[in-house]
Amino acid sequence: MTHSEPKHPLVYIGTYTQPLPHVAGRGEGIYACRFNPADGSLSRPVLASDAAVSPSYLAVAPNRRTLYAVQETDEGHNPAVFAFAIEPDGGLRYLNHQPAHGGLPCHVSVDSTGRFVLAANYGAGSVVVFPVDDDGRMRPATDVVRHSGSGPNPARQEGPHAHQAAFGPENNVVFVPDLGLDKIMAYRLNAESGQLVPHDPPFCPVHPGAGPRHVAFHPGGRFAFGINELDATVIVFAHRDGTLTPGHTATALPADFSGEPSGAAIRVSPDGRFVYAANRGHDSIAIFAFDEATATLTPLGHRATQGQTPRDFAIDPAGAFLLAANQDSDTIVTFHINRQTGALNATGHVTRVPNPVCVVFVR
Repeated sequence: MTHSEPKHPLVYIGTYTQPLPHVAGRGEGIYACRFNPADGSLSRPVLASDAAVSPSYLAVAPNRRTLYAVQETDEGHNPAVFAFAIEPDGGLRYLNHQPAHGGLPCHVSVDSTGRFVLAANYGAGSVVVFPVDDDGRMRPATDVVRHSGSGPNPARQEGPHAHQAAFGPENNVVFVPDLGLDKIMAYRLNAESGQLVPHDPPFCPVHPGAGPRHVAFHPGGRFAFGINELDATVIVFAHRDGTLTPGHTATALPADFSGEPSGAAIRVSPDGRFVYAANRGHDSIAIFAFDEATATLTPLGHRATQGQTPRDFAIDPAGAFLLAANQDSDTIVTFHINRQTGALNATGHVTRVPNPVCVVFVR
């Protein structure tokens, strides 16, 4: 990529490069582009790195110098986590990688100090911790925690399926939604040893058959929102001292939807007033208003993503635009966010990317 003004932040896009049962695998690696905050458009995506196979999910270090990516492959094909230096022109320079210690790693995150990288392994139902050197390279894993158990859906919950490793607002508790167990596990991260210690209580249960997938925190830290994959519901959680307590539950689907639910990503507007949830089966973003006083969600309708299978979406740092990644129609579609009503309005900007899975801003 050519250098651009700092006002135009970098955006990285993870893709699948090999077929899996749920995706064609048309991507070539991690793509980079520039975001124009004036109109929400993206520059033409450029392949920034092809070092990792199916670098589906991405995370950026707090110092904005390193990008981490999972290599989402099964147990027999070197599942791993990769580290890349972010070059001034947006290119990615390979630093190193470490084995994921479990099949199908599907999520990666970095703590707020940049000292630890965590990955969730869907296939193994596990979470792994990597300490990070000053240059962004990962050291060998200091802990691997494997879940056990199952849920009521025999097709999807035959065993544990960790789907995210998310740091809480205070950075000392890690939340791991496990789709197979209908639980959001909670761990304290020992910053000296790099070990995960079960929090007290060690998990927050959700309703049977929900299939928790991701959580996102309210800017104030007092609430979290969970998206459940198997029934496409959204749960409001009260959050205090690393403990989640489930409260109001709302469906992300319209009443007349008759297909298979498939909740995907969840995001909160920077001002905390609105919550957005992606529906893959319905090819839409559900829009909710959030009332802090009552801790409830009010449905505000849906916006079609103008493509198939919105696997992920991102809200720009200013909270003005939403970028929806349509995995199976190879597009990222930009919507303007009405900050007063939460409504999403298409800008007309559509960016072609093969099998986009994850969209991250370098903030």
